[in-house]
Amino acid sequence: MDRAQKSEQVAQLKQTFSETSVVVVTRNLGMTVAQSTALRNRMRDAGASFKVTKNTLTLIALEGTQYAGIGDMLTGPTGLATSPDPVAAAKVAVDFAKTTDRFEIVGGAMGDTVLDLAGVRALAELPSLDQLRATIVGLIQAPATKIARTINEPGAQLARVFGAYAAKEDA
Repeated sequence: MDRAQKSEQVAQLKQTFSETSVVVVTRNLGMTVAQSTALRNRMRDAGASFKVTKNTLTLIALEGTQYAGIGDMLTGPTGLATSPDPVAAAKVAVDFAKTTDRFEIVGGAMGDTVLDLAGVRALAELPSLDQLRATIVGLIQAPATKIARTINEPGAQLARVFGAYAAKEDA
């Protein structure tokens, strides 16, 4: 890799760090190509990305970003899982780590906050952004639904009473 390619990769990493809200640092202990492909596909499906880079280039790219605290975790064969959704990358990484012993989570960062393994696992247990949005919409809609049901209920009761009388007279 020549100097131009290295500087281009550092620029891409800096851009990734500026656009993401979470970075999960992982250690790859001899994963097969099939396992790496499966991990990348799962990340892509969740709206996240997984990249294996040289630690020295990653350290250069981390300078001046809010994720500079993860520099100590970059030893050995590492990979970075990133996503704009604070939960997606952590969720996929934790789920994948359960399926193979060749993939290990070292830690991560969410903004200025550096996370250890327990922090990444706790982050993975949170509901995703889409799930939280659905919950909020459900909570907002619930009062309107209850009001409509309450307003319609007396008319429905009256219709049931008339129906019962009609059935009684027919019998």
